[in-house]
Amino acid sequence: MLPRILITAAPLVATAAAAFNCSRPYLQSTADKYIAMQTTGKREKFDNTAGNLVYLENNVTSSIESGVPGTPLVIAANRSSLDTTACRTFTELIVTDPKHPYVIHTQMTLDTVGNVALIDSLVSDKGDWAFNATGYLYWNSQENWDPIPESKRLSREVIKAAGDAYADRCNDVTVVVPFGTPCARLEGGAYTGRGNLSANTCNIGGLPEHVPMTNRRYVVDEVMGTVDIFLGFQGLDRTRPKEGTPDSHLFRVEDGKIRYIHTVSACFVDGCGMNGTAPPM
Repeated sequence: MLPRILITAAPLVATAAAAFNCSRPYLQSTADKYIAMQTTGKREKFDNTAGNLVYLENNVTSSIESGVPGTPLVIAANRSSLDTTACRTFTELIVTDPKHPYVIHTQMTLDTVGNVALIDSLVSDKGDWAFNATGYLYWNSQENWDPIPESKRLSREVIKAAGDAYADRCNDVTVVVPFGTPCARLEGGAYTGRGNLSANTCNIGGLPEHVPMTNRRYVVDEVMGTVDIFLGFQGLDRTRPKEGTPDSHLFRVEDGKIRYIHTVSACFVDGCGMNGTAPPM
């Protein structure tokens, strides 16, 4: 097995945006190329990758050709967030193909000339935490992820702080998380929203306690009001106490409060997964 490594993108982030015009259209084009590559399984669809590209799949150094991007996928839904400050992108892919369903979260980091230097993917499928791609697609389709009106957009610091509060609360029960009402949490396929979705809350308990969320990597999009945090979820896999289980938490923040949470966790050991909640028929 290839060695597991932890990636810190700070050196890339610090200089990338200053070296070229890291604009929303450019980042959107880059995200679109990634989706085209994953749809076709052909790397040539992605023409702005760096020669020294690093590809991580569930924290394992891999290759585009032998990893999931080398297999064509029928993508039922996708969304991307664009971070022009850090020059990074986040993309969520939902694949419900019964041959092999997936929910994939991917962060990409661009270098100083606009090429993708790092593709960091969390690939979840059968046996992962609450996995149910059909349920994930259904509940995702019920949500509104339109751009935030310009007059209501928050600073990246406020958006990031909301996501960090959630992650911090998993280790420190005194942390107050800015849950909004309504708020709904989608984990693998299980959903906290029920009945009157406008009255739902994420403050329903069930969060872990004394569980550090480490090695955080962020993509913040003020236009969409989102922050995605890649992190190590400590405690699910005791054989990897330093790294933690690869986990992604995507937050939508409206009016300073958390509106939606999407989570993907890629398990390394049996027993981490549980059955997701199926969509109502």
